[in-house]
Amino acid sequence: MTSFPEPTTPAGSRTEVFLRYLDYFRESMVAKVSALDEPELRRSRLPSGWTPLELLTHLRHVERRWIEWGFQGRDVAEPWGDRQGDRWHVAPDQTRDDLVAALRAQGAHTSAVVGAHDLAEIGAPGPRWNGADPASLERVLFHLVQEYARHLGHLDVVAELAGGPTGE
Repeated sequence: MTSFPEPTTPAGSRTEVFLRYLDYFRESMVAKVSALDEPELRRSRLPSGWTPLELLTHLRHVERRWIEWGFQGRDVAEPWGDRQGDRWHVAPDQTRDDLVAALRAQGAHTSAVVGAHDLAEIGAPGPRWNGADPASLERVLFHLVQEYARHLGHLDVVAELAGGPTGE
């Protein structure tokens, strides 16, 4: 597993810091869902009803929405593909391995995009921004870091309730 990017660990740039945190949170999500057995992956332990696999696909789609559809301004088929109606959704035939591979592929795409652009660069205009001016890459990455950190905390609680790993 990727080690926590301690604030005292030297980094060559702010870009590197963002990518380290995203890699850490992404791989921590993978480690948590990998430690759960199949029934727990598709079971909700919370009143909101989401499952660990639904959270995993949600984060992949969040990254896709903000990097590809938002910052890059690309046409993205089903940008809200993690949802069915008013909740997150994973099809019964989607496996943990499929979803982990998709999350990691999305992470590789994010890293490539971030590595090719300056943090101050403004995203392309498009529907992701809901009529607002596009944000800078740095603001998008800050949003992604907080999204991952928040949801990893949620998954920590769910994994503990399921008898899985506790703590970081």
